[in-house]
Amino acid sequence: MNTHSLSEYDQEVSAVHNRLFFRVFQVANTLERQAAKELGITTIQWSVLGALSRAEASNGMPFSELAEYLVVSRQNLDGVLKRLERDEHVRRIPDPCDRRVKLVLLTSQGSAFWSGLQPKIYEFYRQSMKGFRFDDKVSFVHFINRLNNGLKAVDLSSSE
Repeated sequence: MNTHSLSEYDQEVSAVHNRLFFRVFQVANTLERQAAKELGITTIQWSVLGALSRAEASNGMPFSELAEYLVVSRQNLDGVLKRLERDEHVRRIPDPCDRRVKLVLLTSQGSAFWSGLQPKIYEFYRQSMKGFRFDDKVSFVHFINRLNNGLKAVDLSSSE
């Protein structure tokens, strides 16, 4: 393959990459808009409530661990938690083992709110994915995971 062909190939691949990442951007924005419209909460609120409703977070989750789990900045998470605290869905409490650490805990009111959202969330998922077969969904999760892992491995300082 000559250099000119390689360059054309690289341009074609770059165009596909550009379209793919733009579509990911659009999907994220559409999800944010539709969640607010249909569920009345932001995607980050949705994620926080979902993370805290898991059995392994029943006694609370350290603030820094929650930020890392959700892949959000501490500043963004703090703002979201303040709104959720104001609505009495979550509380921040000192960790009994290390008073310097704050645990984020889903309140009983937050748990009831989350439980009440479940039928709407189920229907939100169902309608969003209705054009996908089960195998498509499994493959899609696989490819999204691969993309996420690729994104985590990006290090432009090592590029030539």
